[in-house]
Amino acid sequence: MKYYLIVGEASGDLHASNLMRELKQEDTNAEFRFFGGDLMSAQGGTRVKHYKDLAYMGFIPVLLHLRTIFANMKLCKEDIISYAPDVVILVDYPGFNLSIAKFVKTQTRIPVYYYISPKIWAWKEYRIKDIKKYVDELFSILPFEVDFFHGHQYPIHYVGNPTVDAVETFRANHPEDFTSFTAENELAEKPIIALLAGSRKQEIKDNLPDMLKAASKFSGYQLVLAGAPGISSDYYQKYIQGVKVKIVFDQTYRLLQHSSAALVTSGTATLETALFRVPQVVCYHTPLGKVISFLKKKILKVKFISLVNLVAGKEIVRELVADTMTVDNMQSELKAVLLDNVKRQQMLDEYDRMIKILGPSGASKKTATKMVELLKSRK
Repeated sequence: MKYYLIVGEASGDLHASNLMRELKQEDTNAEFRFFGGDLMSAQGGTRVKHYKDLAYMGFIPVLLHLRTIFANMKLCKEDIISYAPDVVILVDYPGFNLSIAKFVKTQTRIPVYYYISPKIWAWKEYRIKDIKKYVDELFSILPFEVDFFHGHQYPIHYVGNPTVDAVETFRANHPEDFTSFTAENELAEKPIIALLAGSRKQEIKDNLPDMLKAASKFSGYQLVLAGAPGISSDYYQKYIQGVKVKIVFDQTYRLLQHSSAALVTSGTATLETALFRVPQVVCYHTPLGKVISFLKKKILKVKFISLVNLVAGKEIVRELVADTMTVDNMQSELKAVLLDNVKRQQMLDEYDRMIKILGPSGASKKTATKMVELLKSRK
């Protein structure tokens, strides 16, 4: 069968590539065409557009690139029609993907499957109407989403979380070796504070400077920054000049494997950090912090922004968002997770409880098996 996949960021590229690998196991005649990244390309098929050409974040960047966004959307729609796949698989990235879902559902007879649900339980709950109209099957990776969607009379498939798969696979193939990691990356022998400042330029610009100021206080540790896919070393230089910090690219999991603590911008990275059992502080800067904090209380439907806390249903890690993300607050929280043994152990124990809630590995395989089964039943 022919599969058309659409992702809009690095985490989507990772999870879609793992899904493609499993689809090939379930369907030996699988063919792929996609909007995606390098990891998906490694699985074969034809890449139409790289996700880094799609990833605009925030009102102003989106406004400035509207012409490009519309051109990419037009290209995608025309390409789907030309390719005539057996299914279109959308991966997160709702602003773009829900428009594609509407087009495919109203203009073709191709089924639309959504893998990694849009986070409408946090905000924009009205999008449930579009999902009901334009998405044939939804595959969820977060356990609390099941009750949410069932409450809207929309059945979904909970398949487990693919981040569990990714971390387990990495650990199985990469035994811990701190000495080799530091030697290969020209690092010191000091314990590491990891900085995960986001995967987009805007996130890095907003979060990294204060992260560096906060973490630099801890002289007994070395700072190591996880370079994001698609972001050049040159882009980071304007923010790290004069600061004792090293960048490692394409080694985020290896970095987390050897870190004592981490400052993490909210997103999938918070969950990955927890799965590696690294104590963390979640940091997310926004302009007009007090205004955003007020709006967050009024607009967001959830108490937390980090996946760790959302899955656990309680505050495991401290979230410093908008006006609470200050250098002093980051330093205070980082000190606690580094030096307070009781707080560290409490966080690690809560990580273990959250991991049990997520369930066992095998999300990509379960999803592929179910997708192929559903597609065959249509025929």
